[in-house]
Amino acid sequence: MSSYRSVVVGTDGSPPSLRAVTKAASVAADTGAKLVVVCAYYPSSDREVEQAKDELREEAFQVIGSAPAEQTLLEAADLARQAGVSEVETVPSLGAPVTALVDAAEKAGADLLVVGSRGLNTLKGRLLGSVPSEVARRADCDVLVVRTSR
Repeated sequence: MSSYRSVVVGTDGSPPSLRAVTKAASVAADTGAKLVVVCAYYPSSDREVEQAKDELREEAFQVIGSAPAEQTLLEAADLARQAGVSEVETVPSLGAPVTALVDAAEKAGADLLVVGSRGLNTLKGRLLGSVPSEVARRADCDVLVVRTSR
């Protein structure tokens, strides 16, 4: 495995996504890389919340509003530090997870982007692509999909 200098990982605060954070933290700690933890969130106005719920339905853990995203990022950063990562940056990002992750990886100059394997299991997910497959398609760096369904 090459030596990574910058690792980006996404989380929504769900147990599967926190397993991806733990794996990313392990890689970052082993290689001395900076870890950037990203949490995409949806706005919290009533109209925008309803739009987000219509899009997500019940297939994914939801982060709506910046306060839950900030709390999620604090918990993920603590996990990373416990795993031995010395440099952790947190990034709350308004909008869709794929765009948030790819943009954060580009901005950070990431060598590795880590996502959990959990994705949409519906027809919509198969047609539009899950977060892991879309991130792998769009990212300009290595992508590690962590099996999080255990």
